[in-house]
Amino acid sequence: MNSNGHLVYRLLLAVDIQAYSKRDTREQLLAQQHLSDALDSAAAGVGLDRTRWDKQVGGDGELATLPEGVDPAPVAGDFVIRLAAALHEINHDGETGAPLRVRLSLHHGTLTSGPFGPAGDAPIVVQRLLDAGPLRKLLVDEPGRDLAYVVSDSLYEDVVQTGFCALPPAGFQAIKVKAKGAAFRGHMFTGQVAGEGGPGARVYDFPALVPHQQHA
Repeated sequence: MNSNGHLVYRLLLAVDIQAYSKRDTREQLLAQQHLSDALDSAAAGVGLDRTRWDKQVGGDGELATLPEGVDPAPVAGDFVIRLAAALHEINHDGETGAPLRVRLSLHHGTLTSGPFGPAGDAPIVVQRLLDAGPLRKLLVDEPGRDLAYVVSDSLYEDVVQTGFCALPPAGFQAIKVKAKGAAFRGHMFTGQVAGEGGPGARVYDFPALVPHQQHA
């Protein structure tokens, strides 16, 4: 990323492990490694190299700025599907202890580099969406879900609705987050479409969308 105070327009990804602080030290290290492996696998599956991502890491997750020129459609769709598949595999191998359940947010916007990480509107938006109450509640309400995923309002309109994204627009639900006097809008993937087959009927789910080669 640039270091001259110039704005750049990039795709940002934020990820966080649910209930990380409730794990003991060994379990925290294991969760970190499993999440890193899952992100590596999902990125490689769509032709991306995570070593090229500009990452601001914390014990329970990371904020990543992706390189210039990355196509947002595969990241917003195929990458997310593959990440969900990797998490599902980790949680069903019988060796993980507490399930690795993750929140993920995506946004594209302007930022600039700073001594403590990226500065600007885009990093704030992606972090506020990651911490959104409805996203946290989704994992609480659906204990079998491995991944809770939200995109910003602009990313939904510019990418998800185009038809180039592997996740169907109808599977997203609009949410609004208020934090520190500001409002942030996003779209959370629930896999449900109200009114089809009954209120909140599930019509899409990550496992059904996993590429066939993942099952090989």
